[in-house]
Amino acid sequence: MKTFALIPARGGSKGISRKNVKTIAGKPLIVWTIEAALRSTGLDAVVVSTDDAEIADVACRAGAQVPFMRPAALAQDDTPGLAPVLHALDELSQFDAVLLLQPTSPLRDTTDIEACLRLARERDSPSVVSVSEPDAHPSWIYRLTEHGTLEALVPALAVSRRQDLAPVFALNGAIYFAQKHWLRSTRKLVTEQTLAYVMDRERAIDVDTPLDWKLAELLLNERTTRQVQER
Repeated sequence: MKTFALIPARGGSKGISRKNVKTIAGKPLIVWTIEAALRSTGLDAVVVSTDDAEIADVACRAGAQVPFMRPAALAQDDTPGLAPVLHALDELSQFDAVLLLQPTSPLRDTTDIEACLRLARERDSPSVVSVSEPDAHPSWIYRLTEHGTLEALVPALAVSRRQDLAPVFALNGAIYFAQKHWLRSTRKLVTEQTLAYVMDRERAIDVDTPLDWKLAELLLNERTTRQVQER
């Protein structure tokens, strides 16, 4: 099964301006994902989908392919996340499956990518997504009523300690694998057929805010230092 990694990176970003090409821990943000994908076995190509010339240039210099430029209509704030993926599949019809890698997950590494691909292959699954434990368990999340009081999001449980709660997992946005025909048929990245690949929370950080950026940069620098010391 021919599989390509797709890294979507539009030029516009609201929370952090030009974040895809902004330097974090010594490299443009998108380069961390490109390099992890290039080191992975099981991928036949690493492709960046962008509407932005600077991002395309950075991606090519890092070793990724930019075989097409994304239409502006598919690079808007309200563009559905699936639209650029389907567009890429139309442009790259020689592939059987796609591995979507968001550049805002720079701590996701090669072992995660290869483990996700292996899970899909061994279970013959049309879809695998990465998940991790959320910061807060849904049993401890509340709505505010119009009177300013708390209303439980889910029915209250007679549990007072986090370790006594049943584990729950949230999509972390780092990895989505899908076979082409399944994705075109379902028009979804997640269905009841989707398998979960569980990631450590530290590697699942999604860079969306300045605070996320600071945390990710700290962890990336720590990882780089550790790797240098281990050589």
